[in-house]
Amino acid sequence: MRSRTSAQRNQPTTAVPRKARTATQPRPVSPALWTVPLPSRIATEAFGRIIGQSLAGGETLALSGELGAGKTALVRGIAAGLGMPPNQVTSPTFVLIHEYAGRLPLIHVDLYRLRSAAEAEGIGLQEYFQGNIVTAIEWADKFPDLLPSDRFELTLQHNTPTTRTARMIAHGPRAGTLFAALKQAVRQHRRAAASTSSPKISTRRGRPRTS
Repeated sequence: MRSRTSAQRNQPTTAVPRKARTATQPRPVSPALWTVPLPSRIATEAFGRIIGQSLAGGETLALSGELGAGKTALVRGIAAGLGMPPNQVTSPTFVLIHEYAGRLPLIHVDLYRLRSAAEAEGIGLQEYFQGNIVTAIEWADKFPDLLPSDRFELTLQHNTPTTRTARMIAHGPRAGTLFAALKQAVRQHRRAAASTSSPKISTRRGRPRTS
């Protein structure tokens, strides 16, 4: 508490405007993180199908993982979720880009054979990041600087030769919307799978656990 002398008390007081309160700086928003165990290749494609059904258009799916982790199987499921025949989806390792037409246009890109960012720019990668085009990019972690800031990152990691874990991070509002829609769709899938023989997809926060 601030005190005043008697002389000061006898003097007229002048209202002093309060100093404007400094606005609290908002904390940086951490990207959303989620892991999903995938016990089989069939489960990987089934998860991809749920992703495809959850897409609204304009998303960039940045896929990474070692050889044989299931990236193309995941894209095959995504295509099926967009209403395309999944058996038409093959890895574009040598042709670099495949284009598919479904409920939304799907661009499937494979950067594995490219050695520099200049080569990636040369195939017109950034031209696809517009409109309602969904872009699924395998080996996206090779050239992260070429990716849009709003992107849905999905990394496939082997647990055993047949099981893997999908680790997802959403950057930006569009990816965040997909993240929320996907989690809701997986919950619905789990409830439906409880009474059927459909491939089950389980989730757990933090460390993944394969059932």
